[in-house]
Amino acid sequence: MKKIIFILMSAIVIIILIALNQNHTEQEDPNFIYVSLKGNDQNDGTKTKPFRTIEKAASEAKTGTTVFIRKGTYYEKLVVKHSGTKSKPVIFKAYENEEVILSGEELEDAEGDTSLVKVKDKNYITIDGLTIQDLTTDLDDETVIGIYVTGSSSHIEISNNHIQHIETHADNGNGHGIAIYGTSPMKDIHIANNTVEDLKLGFSESVVLNGNIDGFLIENNLVRRNNNIGIDLIGYEGIAADKNADYVRNGTVKNNTVYENSSYGNPAYGDDYSAGGIYVDGGKNISIERNTIYQCDLGIEATSEHPGRYAENINIVNNAIYNNHYTGISIGGYDENRGGTIDSVISHNILYRNDTKELDGGQLLLQHDIRNNVIEKNILTAGPSRIFIANYFTANQGNELQKNIYHKEEGKAGLWVWKQKDYASFPAFKSASNSDDQSSYIDPRYKNKAEFDFELQEDSPAMKILK
Repeated sequence: MKKIIFILMSAIVIIILIALNQNHTEQEDPNFIYVSLKGNDQNDGTKTKPFRTIEKAASEAKTGTTVFIRKGTYYEKLVVKHSGTKSKPVIFKAYENEEVILSGEELEDAEGDTSLVKVKDKNYITIDGLTIQDLTTDLDDETVIGIYVTGSSSHIEISNNHIQHIETHADNGNGHGIAIYGTSPMKDIHIANNTVEDLKLGFSESVVLNGNIDGFLIENNLVRRNNNIGIDLIGYEGIAADKNADYVRNGTVKNNTVYENSSYGNPAYGDDYSAGGIYVDGGKNISIERNTIYQCDLGIEATSEHPGRYAENINIVNNAIYNNHYTGISIGGYDENRGGTIDSVISHNILYRNDTKELDGGQLLLQHDIRNNVIEKNILTAGPSRIFIANYFTANQGNELQKNIYHKEEGKAGLWVWKQKDYASFPAFKSASNSDDQSSYIDPRYKNKAEFDFELQEDSPAMKILK
């Protein structure tokens, strides 16, 4: 018994010594800086003697530094001053998941860009676990932004943040939750596990990448209840100094949940339902996969707003898109003065009862200048307008429709619009559109439609078609 007690006591002593050593190392490690509302900028920035302001910490945060911010509300900006390296990034993060709020409540309106977090011409930077909120403006010529990355910044990680109540109250204003603007070359942008919500954006977007950005990943974010576009990938707006590289490319948008993003009632748009949940405006080589998008105006849109420019090689795959106001997926320009969509794939998506406002966008909206796109193995369930495919333009060349399933419902007719002609007959639509013989007008047999899980029954006739 004495031997057992001795072993237990020895183990406890070892554990205590390890904990004390870890605590000592954490406090004294020169690569750690601490900020606390109880601190003082005359301190040395250790855990026991933290700085008082984020500004002071940022000025001291050289290569390889992690800045731990303790809980509380900080009425100041975070402006990153120094770059990191691949092996020694500069990190700003909430200490042990404490609630750290950066508030713009006390900032006064000023012309130009105003952001609560700014990264310009810096590399290997991480912003992690912060709440960023309450930045507003009444000025038309001020753009308010939660997190703003610009210049030639690369290898940027924005993760686990909560951005809310970034608002423009101007009729012609602009605001962003997260804005990445590549005025010079950028690469390796990672935006993950953030919540971006309750924003008033004017003409702008909740999460946006714009300009010369080559390589990005946007994943596992929640983007909701904003009064314009959810996630936007933009090109050809004159953002980048190099006009030949002024577009977002080579990236993935996956596993995000995007809902209740609508421009209706936004002073910049009035009564228009024009906000995409996920929007590619002139991007190239982009995958949009496994996202869930509902109660936006358009679920996913891929095109270019600039004539002679295109959304190119966009893969829209395995997304669940339902109950959106205007349409589920849209490709092509909204009028003949816009660009279009080429060499892209729309595959294995669920398009379920979109066009809830009966705006005749149907489940799949094919607009101006669409060429050489493949639309295959999607399941489409019509909404109130009963339109499956809406194609009101004749500039539709080389597009392939194959193995799509159109949900046949008892007592409910279906409607297809192809090159400005209406078809109430599925065989007539197949003939007009050259849709392949394996496209079907059947009941796919969902297991539990009320829950929007869209799992098919084991005996679903769609299983074999969708393989």
